[in-house]
This record gives sequence, C-alpha cells and structure tokens, in this order.
Amino acid sequence: MLGPLFAGRFIRSMTQATLGVIVPLYLLALGYGPAAAGLLIAAGAAASAALTLLVGWLADRIGRKPILIAFGAITAAGCAVFALHPPFIVLVIAGALGTIGQGGGVASGGAFGPYYPAEQALIAEMSGDERRTAVFARLSLIGALGGILGTGIAALPRLLLGAGWGRIGAYQAVFWIGMIAGVALALVVVPIRETRPQRGADKRVQHLSPSTRGIIARFMVTNATNGLAVGYLGPILVIWFHARYGVNSAQVAGLYTAINIASILPYLGVTRVVRLFGGAVRTVVVLRVAACALLAGIPLARTFWVAGSIYLVRMLINVATMPVRQSYVMGIIPPQERSRAAALSNLPSRLGAMIGPATAGAMIESGLIALPLEIAAVFQLANAALYWRFFHSTPPPEEIEAEEEA
Repeated sequence: MLGPLFAGRFIRSMTQATLGVIVPLYLLALGYGPAAAGLLIAAGAAASAALTLLVGWLADRIGRKPILIAFGAITAAGCAVFALHPPFIVLVIAGALGTIGQGGGVASGGAFGPYYPAEQALIAEMSGDERRTAVFARLSLIGALGGILGTGIAALPRLLLGAGWGRIGAYQAVFWIGMIAGVALALVVVPIRETRPQRGADKRVQHLSPSTRGIIARFMVTNATNGLAVGYLGPILVIWFHARYGVNSAQVAGLYTAINIASILPYLGVTRVVRLFGGAVRTVVVLRVAACALLAGIPLARTFWVAGSIYLVRMLINVATMPVRQSYVMGIIPPQERSRAAALSNLPSRLGAMIGPATAGAMIESGLIALPLEIAAVFQLANAALYWRFFHSTPPPEEIEAEEEA
C-alpha cells in the first residue's frame, strides 16, 4: 500500500518546492524586507517544532494516517490565506500553522515538516528492514520528480507578468494552485490501510524504552547542528540569491529545476553508494563533509550561474545522504516507538531552524552577504563530526545480518 504514500510525497514535494521559491519573493513584492521575510520563516519553524512534538505523541496512539490527512487540509487552508493578501501578522500565523514557505531546501524531496514523523514511521512499517533503504530512496526520487514540477510552477509569476498580470496577482495565482494541491494531499492518503494502535496498548506506548531514549538523545544533539545550518539555507537562500545577484523568480526556479532533475541520479544509486562506502553512517559522514566544502565556496562566486553550478554539485552530494539518514533512524528504533522517536530526535532541528532565517535576513539586509552560507557550512561540518562520533559503532539491522551471513 505504498502507492498513496508515494503520491502524497510527490504532491507535498511539488508544493514545498513551489512555495519555497514563491513565499520569500512574494513578501519582497509586498514591500517587506529580508529581515521580515526571515521572521516569517522563523515563526514557521517555531510552530513546526511544536507541531512535530504533537504529531509524534499522537501518531503512535491514534495512527499515522489521520495526521497526514489533517496536514493536507491545513496546507490548503494556509495557501488560501496567503492568496487573500492579508496583513503581515495573519501571514505569519498562516505560515506558521500551515508551514507555508517552509522546507528543507531544494531537492529535499518533500521530506520536511511536522507531518514527517507520521509519514516516516508509516513508510518503515510498510517496507520491512530489507527493503527500507531502497523504499526511502525511491520515495526521495519521487519527491525529486515532484520538486521538478514545483519549481516549474514557481516560474509561473514571471510568465503571468509577461501576459499583463499585476505583480501581486501573479504570485497569488500560485497560492491558489497550492490550495488545490493541499486538498489533493489530504484525499490521496484516504485509501491507506494502516494497522491502528490497540486500545489496550496505550499504556505500553506511554514510555520510551531506555535504549531508545539513549538513541534519541544522540540524535537530538546531532540534529541541533543540522537545524542551525538549515535555518541559514532553505527558503532564505532564495533571498540570498536575489540580494547577491539580483535574480528573479524564473531564474531561481530554473536553477532549482536543474538541481531537482540532476538529483534523480544519486537517488537511483543510493543503495550502491552505501555499499561503496561500507555502511550507512560512513556514507553520511563522507558525503556531508564534501558538501560542506562546496557550500563554503559558493559566496566566492562572481556570477549567479557559477554560484548555482557549485550549489548544484553540492546538492547532488548532499541529497544522497537523505534517504540513508531517514532509513537509518527507522532501522535502529523499535517499530512501536518510531513516530515519537522521529518527532523527538528532529525537535532540535526544528528549534535550530528558528534561529537562522531571522539572523540571516538581518545579515543580508546589513550587507554581510557571505556570512549566512559560511555559518551554515560550519554547522553542517559539526553535524558530520557528531554523526560519526555517536553512530559509527551502531549499524542498522540489515548491516548486522549481512555481517553475520558473511
């Protein structure tokens, strides 16, 4: 029953890719500066942190399917609010609750948001250990395809402006498309048949096991550094490109579309890459260090297309780690604790992502253009070091079985 989950990931990735480009530029078109845009993104990250905890607590009790349906409806409502051009405070509230304009950045494959602990646990439940990494890789591939369509839609305002539309109206049209996508996101999950938690099991799932608590503590420390880095990238990177090179939505959308298309290749070869580097943890660490070096070099580029080319290569390296990390955490956590583990381990990442957008926006506004990307590179390098320190001696079940068979 993975089909509806694949369809949901496609739609969600499309929506996140579109809004990740459109929301920052829409705010600039409304007359708000980079600092205000960063504040809205930071507010969304704060709400995402709170909602992530709620999702993790509820999903292991009432089921993961109702959570996914609810967040599709919330996305639709949030997009409708943005399309109506309300006051800034209303935009902040709608963006926070609907995580509108939030995302892990280009080629994140829709794997970002408070709904994710529910989706992640449901995928792992339906995959099994042997297929888990391959299924997560396929899911990321489908997300990349959705991202290609999404960044294509993000170029629509430029086309509508050429056809005589007003600047604000051109952006609003995209939010109405996002509302329709949110409705589809809720409906596509309906056919899923989930094994619902038993009422008698409620007491058993109230407390996490000691081993799981230890794993979560390590992930919380590691993910805090990644969240701090993501806060300086993600949607704020659109404003960075605009401020540094004066590019418009169509140019950013063109770059992001190219990255989404190119990311298909590493997603197709994820399982082979893991075998090449000798395990999930080693793969994540080696690739993340290489991606950090490229990220630090982007501000040195003199033109948008040189910077974009470096960013493209960086993302090709970085995206290969995503399904590996997602599969790894689900593999070392007991099935009945997966939603809560995913929520708690990702909470510091959401909290860390609150800091970056507002401070990065202020840096850009004050002329410190290079600083946000350099800070992000330092935090992600720290993330790679901590990941190795905490997990190099904890292989997932499939690697233990492979060693025993050998």
